[in-house]
Amino acid sequence: MNNASAFVQAVRGPIMLIALGALVAIDYAGIYGFWRTWPILIIVFGVLKLLERAVAKPAPPYSNPSGNLPSSYPGSYPGARPPGGNAI
Repeated sequence: MNNASAFVQAVRGPIMLIALGALVAIDYAGIYGFWRTWPILIIVFGVLKLLERAVAKPAPPYSNPSGNLPSSYPGSYPGARPPGGNAI
């Protein structure tokens, strides 16, 4: 996890609380009822999740050039069957 992704994760909670407080204040002021504005919380959460994924480093691809299973894998001997019998 890089610094930008960690930063987005760290500010997600406070931003959600600020958005909630703003919506409650709008409701209290009589501008709009909370029942009409609560979907904004879902939108803010979604935008923050998209931002977190956009700044995150992609995971390195798995490569196994030999094609063999690791020796510590249970049932790695030739002819081993998967647990549960003949699974398709």
